[in-house]
Amino acid sequence: MDMPVSLKDATEALIEGSDMKVLRKVSSRISEKYRDDAGKGSNHLTSEDEIKVYSVVRMPATYGSVCDVLGYVTEYLNDDIDTVTDIGAGSGAATWACNEMLALSAVNCLEYEERMIEVGKALMDHDQALSDKVTWKKFDLTSGDEIPAADLVISSYVINELPEAAREQAVKKMWDAAGKAMVIIEPGTPAGYSVISGIRDQILDMGGHIIAPCPHESACRIGQNDWCHFTCRVQRSRLHKLLKDADVPYEDEKYSYIAFTKEDKGRASCRVLRHPEINKGFVKLSVCTADANSEITITKKDKELFKQARKSKQGDSIDY
Repeated sequence: MDMPVSLKDATEALIEGSDMKVLRKVSSRISEKYRDDAGKGSNHLTSEDEIKVYSVVRMPATYGSVCDVLGYVTEYLNDDIDTVTDIGAGSGAATWACNEMLALSAVNCLEYEERMIEVGKALMDHDQALSDKVTWKKFDLTSGDEIPAADLVISSYVINELPEAAREQAVKKMWDAAGKAMVIIEPGTPAGYSVISGIRDQILDMGGHIIAPCPHESACRIGQNDWCHFTCRVQRSRLHKLLKDADVPYEDEKYSYIAFTKEDKGRASCRVLRHPEINKGFVKLSVCTADANSEITITKKDKELFKQARKSKQGDSIDY
């Protein structure tokens, strides 16, 4: 899903008049951080140029992945989500996505970097209705401070940035603050999936219930040399292409995620794990079900299921 026009305009206004050669180098460094350091307890952005470039090149991908995930989980939340706490909010991408996908009355944006908070506030000034709902707070997730409670606690691309020893306690604090649900999104890399897998085990042990993506709450059956991840396509703006030195008008953002509720709300019976292989008269799918991970073939004989399969994409649920 594309970002709102007001947010696109606001992010691009951040770098008006800047030296593009300098910003392209900054963009390259940020990409290297996300590619090479994911899961290593790093990635903090502190310089003004880094934060500006991040807002242009990373916010669209974060916004898109959060919208994707919320699209998968909202049917199990029964319109129960009125308030959100956004952990490690950065410049606010996840909050913008939550505001797009949910009917919210209040949002807590918790962020460690003061300069990031300033940029997040400046961006939200372009949408007064959203700005009026949001309270920003400087917050260290590794401190002893309590997280403000909300119906939904969400973090995107945050837990992997914490030192490994601090992650379990941080996740516990988030779960304690979640009144109804918690969603955690990480990079769609082996390291990002490893973080998600550990959180999955931790919250199940604490009595949580999975609503997505898993169709079951048993041990994950993903093979040792594989990892569970999904993809969303993000359109690149002119400046986005310029900063990333890219010609293609889009990028595919890979992410891993897990979503829990305090009460058992049910879950999909079958999740598509890979891009469907569509052929004349049949579709091949790699799926996860309550009973097994398997490769299935759906033919035209199964009329309704065949229609679903042809329209499905990686990450979708089908009635199999």
